[in-house]
Amino acid sequence: MNNKTGLLTICAKAGKLAIGMDMAKDSCKNGNARAVFTASDLSEKSLKEMKYYCGRYGVKLYALGMTMDEVGDALRKRSGIITVLDKGFAQSLAKGLDMIDTIESEWRS
Repeated sequence: MNNKTGLLTICAKAGKLAIGMDMAKDSCKNGNARAVFTASDLSEKSLKEMKYYCGRYGVKLYALGMTMDEVGDALRKRSGIITVLDKGFAQSLAKGLDMIDTIESEWRS
């Protein structure tokens, strides 16, 4: 088990994850999301949508460096989008990961 897998598992057990596109969007809108992480094999359409939502609501977006199957093995639920709801967990999970540029909305600039 690598460090990221272990952190994801701990976050899930602590109830500090929102898994999937719809939950990520809701968490961003509600201000609960601290960071969003995407799987390496996430579709371009889904990635573009998350770039938009994260940009609109000011949430950092990261490339997790794991496939959806690897995320599924760690969380027992296959997903390409993981939202962390705790600042400390988000910072720990983001260490060493590449941040993804978000699409800034016109009304946010």
